[in-house]
Amino acid sequence: MSSCKTITLYHLMINNQKMIGIKFVPDKVIQALIKTLNSPKWSEVHNLVYVANTPANLAQIYNTFKGVAFINYNRFLPNRPLNKGGDLPEVDWYRKRTLPKNYQRCPEEYLLKLELKRYAGNTVRTYVNLFEKFINHYPNYELQTLNESHIRAYLQRLISRKKSNSYVNQSINAIKFYYEVVLGMPNRFYELERPRKEYKLPEVVSKQEILSLIAHTNNIKHKCIIALLYGSGLRRSELLNLKIEDIDSKRMLVKIRQAKGNKDRLSILSQNALLDLRTYYKQFKPKEYLFEGQNGGQYSGQAVVKIIKNAAKKAKITTKVTPHTLRHSFATHLLEAGVDLRQIQVLLGHQSTKTTEIYTHVATNTFKTIKNPLD
Repeated sequence: MSSCKTITLYHLMINNQKMIGIKFVPDKVIQALIKTLNSPKWSEVHNLVYVANTPANLAQIYNTFKGVAFINYNRFLPNRPLNKGGDLPEVDWYRKRTLPKNYQRCPEEYLLKLELKRYAGNTVRTYVNLFEKFINHYPNYELQTLNESHIRAYLQRLISRKKSNSYVNQSINAIKFYYEVVLGMPNRFYELERPRKEYKLPEVVSKQEILSLIAHTNNIKHKCIIALLYGSGLRRSELLNLKIEDIDSKRMLVKIRQAKGNKDRLSILSQNALLDLRTYYKQFKPKEYLFEGQNGGQYSGQAVVKIIKNAAKKAKITTKVTPHTLRHSFATHLLEAGVDLRQIQVLLGHQSTKTTEIYTHVATNTFKTIKNPLD
């Protein structure tokens, strides 16, 4: 097989039909074989050949090019649509929203790629919002005419408006996603200068303040929400996605499904939280999600923030307390209790111990062995 012959497969949606896109460097042999496929067509928009996305056509591509060209599935097989029941709600919402006149909306291929790559709701929201801010900064330009100079000028504007380093970095990510992932041009803007990442220590509250927070909740449901966020180290989205069956009372574990990075994991369950959950279940009788709204369905993320804010105010806690503050506190208190950093990493679902190591900077036992020079 010639090492220079390669075809790359892509997922496409054309006229609401799933297609297999085939990209290749012009080559007489490959072009001749392409013509033997089942009804191949050319897309001017995507600049590649495509056929209907069927198991038979995928098998035909494999049999046709086997031994002739290397078939690159990297952009095809891992990105199959994950939904068995339709579009991801987070992505589909952006397609259906009403927008002001002359507002440039995020291209469909951008939304589709976010969908196929199974990006989390928060990431979808951030990317679409920031990319649309960028393209609407240039209302009189076609998207394909924007280049590095336009991007640099836009980023400079963000900096002049005192946008945070994190905001600027996320804007770069959203813009690069279009050119590098959607259009398939890796490292297109690798020379873009990024601002230094801000280094901030996590906000943490004491165990006594956690207990006071729980004591100042309005009802058993609110009490369980705070107890799980802290006692199992959950992210807010992970709490909201919990199903009733995700509480394993026999093994005293909480199962977190498809968390950040599309990974399942287990975390510990507090005995006290379990007792409260049993009382809550009898009283509220949730049907699907562990925590549901008044009319059923998933509980509101804003409601969770409000619960914690109100409880903190009643408990007279001066530190700003958020759902993530409880997660930070969970990790820090475990570290102070002597739990191994690697175990904490697993409970939190961090990919790297470097992320978890930040808690060593706020754990009080880090400093207890150090004698103050003033004493």
